[in-house]
Amino acid sequence: MPESHKDVRSAHGAPRPGAKFSDPDITLDGTARARVSLRGLKTLWVNTGTLCNVTCEHCYIESSPTNDRLAYFRRCDLITYLDEIAADGLATGEVGFTGGEPFMNPDLAAMLGDVLARGLSALVLTNAMAPMHQKKAALIELRREFGDALRIRVSLDHYTRARHEEERGAGTWEPALAGIQWLWDSGFDPRIAGRTMWGEGTARLRAGYRDLFRRHGIGIDTGDPEYLVLFPEMNEAEDVPEITAACWDILGVDPGDVMCASSRMVVLRKGAQAPVVMACTLIPYDSRFELGATLAHADQSVSLNHPHCAKFCVLGGGSCSGG
Repeated sequence: MPESHKDVRSAHGAPRPGAKFSDPDITLDGTARARVSLRGLKTLWVNTGTLCNVTCEHCYIESSPTNDRLAYFRRCDLITYLDEIAADGLATGEVGFTGGEPFMNPDLAAMLGDVLARGLSALVLTNAMAPMHQKKAALIELRREFGDALRIRVSLDHYTRARHEEERGAGTWEPALAGIQWLWDSGFDPRIAGRTMWGEGTARLRAGYRDLFRRHGIGIDTGDPEYLVLFPEMNEAEDVPEITAACWDILGVDPGDVMCASSRMVVLRKGAQAPVVMACTLIPYDSRFELGATLAHADQSVSLNHPHCAKFCVLGGGSCSGG
């Protein structure tokens, strides 16, 4: 019986010696581990903070109304990174905001304005519930000034209330659907993020979302993977294979298609004086994936020594970016 990854991880997030994903260079069977080089920083992710208005059953970052391990990201720090992008002529075209629930961060609207004013696109990942509804006026103004450069992706875990609330909790369906309705009616052309955890095929999932939105007069093209993203599941307790350097050819996967080839995430840890750059949106707590304080320091290859690297990115083909 495979050992649980949670059972073999130490308190700071790294696996214990002798376990899978413990050596940055070598897999458990002694094979060279796969690495991914940064081919150009196309997307800078900002974790706005881990606080969220709901507690989901399976949240990879364990967001909740009480989890503040990642503090609210500050506008002044984002401006520093935007200045670095401009000064160094980086290839960044998109800044994504994730959480937690980004709309709980009091600086979010101002940060969106800073990003959009520089000619970059902005993507916000949200549950479209009360925190977003409280920022409607600011969103309307940003939409008026910057148009389609502002994109919003809403987490609607399933096309049925029962499944969605199984994950998000009772009473979460109607506010989320109302948020999507408001975005559509207000001209935002929203994107949707769904889950694949219930074992349905993608065709059935896309059809289910299509029928749901048609009933509400929402014209989201659920056949387009940019407008309906179906994320592979991540479970650290599940035994997943390690990715070796030879796997690229075996699997027919281009390492340039993996998220860490084109993106980085900045986070502000609770109690920290300054942010740090992480290799990936999916691994916010593991210190092995910290790449320094600046984007210049973060221009280094990333060792794929985490279960999420294998399950979500390489085998699942998942990506958090806007397309």
